[in-house]
Amino acid sequence: MGNCCSDVAGGQSAVGGTGKNQNDPAYSPNEAVDAFLKSRGYQGLYSQIELSLSATSLRDRDMLSKSDPMAVLYSKEKDGSLKELSRTEVVLNSLNPKWITKYTIAYYFETVQNLVFRVYDVDTQFHNQDVKMLKLEEQDFLGEASCTLAQIVTKSGRSLTLDLVCGEQSSDQTHARKLGKLTVLAEESVSSKTTIELRLRCSELESKDLFSKSDPFLVVSKATESGIVVPICKTEVIKNDHSPIWKSVFLNIQQIGSKDSPLTIECYDFNSNGKHSLLGKIHKSLSDLEKLHSAGIGANLFIPAALGPNQQNKVLKSELFVESYSEKIQYTFLDYLAWGYELNFMVAIDFTASNGNPRLPDSLHYIDPSGRPNAYQRAILDVGEVLQYYDTDKRFPAWGFGARPIDGPVSHCFNLNGSNSYCEVEGIQGIMMAYMSALHNVSLAGPTLFGPVITSAAHIASQSMTNNERKYFVLLIITDGVITDLQETMDALVQAADLPLSILIVGVGGADFKEMEILDADKGERLESATGRVAVRDIVQFVPLRDVQNGDVSVVQSLLAELPSQFLEFMRFRKIQPTL
Repeated sequence: MGNCCSDVAGGQSAVGGTGKNQNDPAYSPNEAVDAFLKSRGYQGLYSQIELSLSATSLRDRDMLSKSDPMAVLYSKEKDGSLKELSRTEVVLNSLNPKWITKYTIAYYFETVQNLVFRVYDVDTQFHNQDVKMLKLEEQDFLGEASCTLAQIVTKSGRSLTLDLVCGEQSSDQTHARKLGKLTVLAEESVSSKTTIELRLRCSELESKDLFSKSDPFLVVSKATESGIVVPICKTEVIKNDHSPIWKSVFLNIQQIGSKDSPLTIECYDFNSNGKHSLLGKIHKSLSDLEKLHSAGIGANLFIPAALGPNQQNKVLKSELFVESYSEKIQYTFLDYLAWGYELNFMVAIDFTASNGNPRLPDSLHYIDPSGRPNAYQRAILDVGEVLQYYDTDKRFPAWGFGARPIDGPVSHCFNLNGSNSYCEVEGIQGIMMAYMSALHNVSLAGPTLFGPVITSAAHIASQSMTNNERKYFVLLIITDGVITDLQETMDALVQAADLPLSILIVGVGGADFKEMEILDADKGERLESATGRVAVRDIVQFVPLRDVQNGDVSVVQSLLAELPSQFLEFMRFRKIQPTL
């Protein structure tokens, strides 16, 4: 799930991890810990949104009085079917109802959440029935409206007014305007923002290493309703220390459930092979940890007993202490959207010869006459479908690289629209049209260089930051092969990390993308330039399309899940706080 919650220490780890310091010698082990968490079922945060509904100028369907309206909320599934989520109460005798019943929905940044609202006039004979028992086909239909959840939360004041129409198939727009209007107001739950800051330490940890002390780190987990234990937070690794004091970690109340929800805190000895050794664990709630802090005492860790009815846990001398405990309200991703921040979408497409002749069906650039999108088109549509709602003008910079324009040399960053003066196109369909046009107007060449397109995107982001614009940029690079300018790309990324910019890379085709994973700090060390400068933050997400296209997780979710945390990390890094 998408990471759009608290600005937890710069959003370094959307699950509430500590801030990452590029000068921290334990940084590389911490990345391995991230992989360890994900292998155990790590899930990101989400925000709870409360929806309130009101309507104006509804149709009057009653003979002797005004309509008695009720609103029904649906989610629209991928197959187009509707799933009912909630019903409001019936407001008697009103054409301008303000319903009291509210609905709480989980907001996920990385998915498009389509909503449908239908308003009915409830017949008088049914007024004493529970609204859940009403048969909608027996009520008078007053109108329907649809939108995405993203459209609501990105509006000023998080309020969106929609025209009620006869139905999705209605083309009579003049008539549709006479059915009234529906207003949807979204409010973010306070629990989405409430964060506990903890600083933990341990004493007298056991040694698991032969020639040195342990390299300990903590993992905090919770149990789901199904009983599955899910990690939600980690500390950094501290090398060679049996009495470590870790940096602060941040726990979101909503993520945990409540201050009394049971938590499991495990202490591990880091091993580079990923097989970390358990040094001890403890079960405590946030309330318990607060009491430990107030009393200034520790609690003993234990090693779980071996299987068997008569086995007992082994209590250790090692103790866990709470050095500091504080509760605060943090700014969320949605707070910045409400303040006027936008996400601006950019795209760069690989036109190197390794894609194959676009006129042949085995080419990655082949345009199927049936209309079935190729891998490049699918990535553009899937990512663009999500990001377009966060960009008001929907004018997207679009580039190609690795091709030879007509009567010109090979270009590693050319405007996809064919212009020599501007790079923007209108909307997602504008990108698609420019892409298909470019296939007829350039010759595929090579090599594969990322540096020029990253530099172009960084230039736009830098200008925007200089002008104090409330914009954050997202560059999608789609490529079929391994880059040949790895160091130049790393240099460009290290510089770009200072800017309001994230980069999503989709690998298409069957190439070996191991070098690409170097660019994604989730899978390795923080990037370093040729001059030795280390990136201040991770701005790259990479995924091979083949890894997710046949699974339950879409390429969009894989790429976009960490984007809100990267956004919040930049805001913290630049000390930018919204004025709400």
